[in-house]
Amino acid sequence: MVVGGGAAGFFGAIAAAETYPHAQVTLLEASRKPLNKVRISGGGRCNVTHACFDPALLVQYYPRGGKALRGAFSRFQPHHTVEWFAKHGVKLKTEADGRMFPVTDDSATVVNCLMQAAHKSGVEIHPGTAVAAVTRSDTGFELELKSGKQLRSDRLLLTTGSNPQGYQLAKTLGHKIDSPVPSLFTFNIPDPHLQELAGVSVEPVQAKLLLPDCKPLEQSGALLITHWGLSGPAVLKLSAWGARALCEHQYQATLQVNWLPQHPPDQLRQVLLNAKTEQPRRAIASNSPLPLPQRLWRYLTTCADIGLEDRWADLSKKSLSQLLQELTQNRHLIQGKGVFKDEFVTCGGVSLKEVDFKTMESRCCQGLYFAGEILNIDGVTGGFNFQSAWTTAWIAGQAIGNIK
Repeated sequence: MVVGGGAAGFFGAIAAAETYPHAQVTLLEASRKPLNKVRISGGGRCNVTHACFDPALLVQYYPRGGKALRGAFSRFQPHHTVEWFAKHGVKLKTEADGRMFPVTDDSATVVNCLMQAAHKSGVEIHPGTAVAAVTRSDTGFELELKSGKQLRSDRLLLTTGSNPQGYQLAKTLGHKIDSPVPSLFTFNIPDPHLQELAGVSVEPVQAKLLLPDCKPLEQSGALLITHWGLSGPAVLKLSAWGARALCEHQYQATLQVNWLPQHPPDQLRQVLLNAKTEQPRRAIASNSPLPLPQRLWRYLTTCADIGLEDRWADLSKKSLSQLLQELTQNRHLIQGKGVFKDEFVTCGGVSLKEVDFKTMESRCCQGLYFAGEILNIDGVTGGFNFQSAWTTAWIAGQAIGNIK
């Protein structure tokens, strides 16, 4: 029995049914529409995985769970995912940033593939079937549905994602839950002058998250200014690595941005001094000597207390130092979190110490298996969360039918 009809649930059910064709595999999904998160992921394109084929490098994209996944990825990693989908009729393509999508650019391709593979392998799918409680018996598991119906299974795979009901089922079967908190979110920065730049994107920047009594966290990548604050890969990665600390500080922190990390400070200073020499009569705010969007340059000169009419010839040593600081250490007060599109990733879940990653079986409850986001595993944006779901589900499906 598989409880949870998301990516991990379907992949685990298919792996079990294909590996053990004589076993009866049943998948229960609480909602009427299975695989909904797959449908909306990647802006409706479904970011299936990431083109990182070295397990040692792959684990570095997981703020939580990387160590446990190291061995798992040696058995099923992105190139296995690509092969699996190709075998089931879905070809994937790699984009410039390493993200991998179906060539159709349509998540329905992935959804239909999983549904068809499940039906073909004999998986019984029951949408709109919510599990209220589970108990362990001498012969297996007794499942009580919210409808009042009772079901029995000798093996159980929980793939309920970050659903609180799934955590409760795991707890009743003896597992510790590392408290779930949001991961992968944008930063709310109530600065109207910054928000006027909505739509401006810079790549790459170096972003540093500063929290009291915490070691600074740094990430690089593209940064997008929005009408509520800051987003983009650099921010999303910081939110993932800093998820628990940010929660503990009630999402109040300082973000420091180096807008031109590829230029050393001494080089930037010389570029600015050259501009002062070469275009003394031009207004500083309107004439940037640096590869930055004009609107952002004007904003940074304002932050450095440089007026709109101030000319390069009038740039004082103090103003030069202030402008350099804004270019390389531009600070913003984070006052809350936003969301990342319609996707929601959590930090937290079933404690990894209580799961055998060779089989994904519980160390506390024989016959119980886990896969996907119900575990305390989360990756940064880019297809890594789907990959951990495919990997843990495949391993669970391979192991769940073994007779002990």
